[in-house]
Amino acid sequence: MFSGPSPRSTLSPEPRRRARGILVAALLVAVVAAGAVGWFLWRPGGGASPRAAAPSPHGASATPAPSHGPTGHGAGHGAPGHTRLSGKIVVLDPGHNLRNRDHGAEIARRVDVGNARKECDTTGTATNDGYAEASFTLDVARRARALLRQEGVKVVFTQDGDRPYGPCVDERAALGNTAHADAAVSVHADGSAVGNRGFHVILPARVTAGKADTSAIVAPSRALGERLAGRFVAATGSAPSNYIGNGTGLDVRSDLGGLNLSKVPKVFIECGNMRDPKDAAQLTDPQWRQKAARGIAEGITDFLEH
Repeated sequence: MFSGPSPRSTLSPEPRRRARGILVAALLVAVVAAGAVGWFLWRPGGGASPRAAAPSPHGASATPAPSHGPTGHGAGHGAPGHTRLSGKIVVLDPGHNLRNRDHGAEIARRVDVGNARKECDTTGTATNDGYAEASFTLDVARRARALLRQEGVKVVFTQDGDRPYGPCVDERAALGNTAHADAAVSVHADGSAVGNRGFHVILPARVTAGKADTSAIVAPSRALGERLAGRFVAATGSAPSNYIGNGTGLDVRSDLGGLNLSKVPKVFIECGNMRDPKDAAQLTDPQWRQKAARGIAEGITDFLEH
């Protein structure tokens, strides 16, 4: 065991004071350094600020939640306010107009459709119970518009129940051209014989006559029509027409001004036969019309993505 004097007892008072001063100075330096680091970590932009760690005002993560729009794909992958089809333009053309029946002379007026002259418009058909095609087309188009808007698409209508009649078929085509639409779809329902069932999509034939030249839109319109037909089957469960298109659900026509005069990819869809009781039961069902709208919206978004 050590029995000599302690080391402290060998120091004189003056050296002990200097040692204490050095120790105090070292402690002050350590405190100042710790404070500087703390300031750096706390200040905005310097590490993790308290604001960044605060919960989202919506009570969830700041990462946008996925959207389940017409095609079921997430729409929350871009910056807030942007979706996968932002910047795309679609024209929806609800066929006919409920007020056409009050404007017989106006809609009977002939207009140039390129390779012929045809009526400005018609009244359209109806179910045996009086449900008008014009009511059906406007309802389905509005439902499809809501779904497309969820994906960021800008939707233009040719009429939204806000016209005294029409518009005429040539104006319907012109509206799509003026909008520089990426796709245009005219919504209809057929009026055929009982037993004729199912939907079909009408594609433009190659027409080069007068004001009409569909050369540039025949191929993309077919691509649009094929995707539309496929998605319509999946969404509604309806079979392709058993009386037009040989089971393909596709029909090519050269006599429709809405197609002949279009400069953008465009098709018509006849969603079913209003004169067949079984088809009419679907067409008059709001839940089925929602499915039809989803099939149309999904067909369009498929086309826009490919």
